[in-house]
Amino acid sequence: MAVSKLTLAATSGKSCKILLGLRLLAFSATLSAAIVMGLNKETKTFIVGKVGNTPIQATFTAKFDHTPAFVFFVVANAMVSFHNLLMIALQIFGGKMEFTGFRLLSVAILDMLNVTLISAAANAAAFMAEVGKNGNKHARWDKICDRFATYCDHGAGALIAAFAGVILMLIISAASISRLVQPNKCCSTTASPSVVP
Repeated sequence: MAVSKLTLAATSGKSCKILLGLRLLAFSATLSAAIVMGLNKETKTFIVGKVGNTPIQATFTAKFDHTPAFVFFVVANAMVSFHNLLMIALQIFGGKMEFTGFRLLSVAILDMLNVTLISAAANAAAFMAEVGKNGNKHARWDKICDRFATYCDHGAGALIAAFAGVILMLIISAASISRLVQPNKCCSTTASPSVVP
C-alpha cells in the first residue's frame, strides 16, 4: 500500500513535469505564430503602366490586417498563448491548490476550447495562404506570393508554428481529460507521501 502511494506520487510528479513542458512548448509555438504573423508586412514598388517612355509606379503593401482570417489567426494565437501562460503560472505557483473536481473539469474544458480556437484560426489562415500562393482562377483572384515572397514566407512560418501549437494543444487536452479519470495533486509542493509500515 505504501509503495503504491510512493509510485503514484513519483508518477504524478513526472507527468506534471511533462505537462508543464508541453504547455511551455505550446506557449512558445502559439506566441511565435502570433508575433510573426502580427509583424508580417512587406512593401514593394511596381511599374503599373507607362505614359510614353515614363513608367508609372505604385507602391503596394501586404499586411496581415488586410485579411480578416489573418487577424483572427493573430488574435486566436495570442489568446491560446495567454491561456497557456496562465496554466503554467498556476501549475508553478499554485502549489497549495489541489487540482480536483471542478478545477480539473474547467481546465479540461478550457483546453478543449483552445484546441478548437487555434485549429479554426490555423485552418482559416491556411486557406487564405493557399489563395495567396495559387490564386483562384474561377473567382479571378490573382496570386500574390510571386510578388510578395517575404510576406508569404513569414506567413508560412507562422502557420507551421500554429499547427505545431495545434498538435501540442491536442496532446495537452488529452492529458487534461485523462486527469479527470485519475485526479492527482499535480505539482503540489505541500503534499508529500507518507510511508506507513
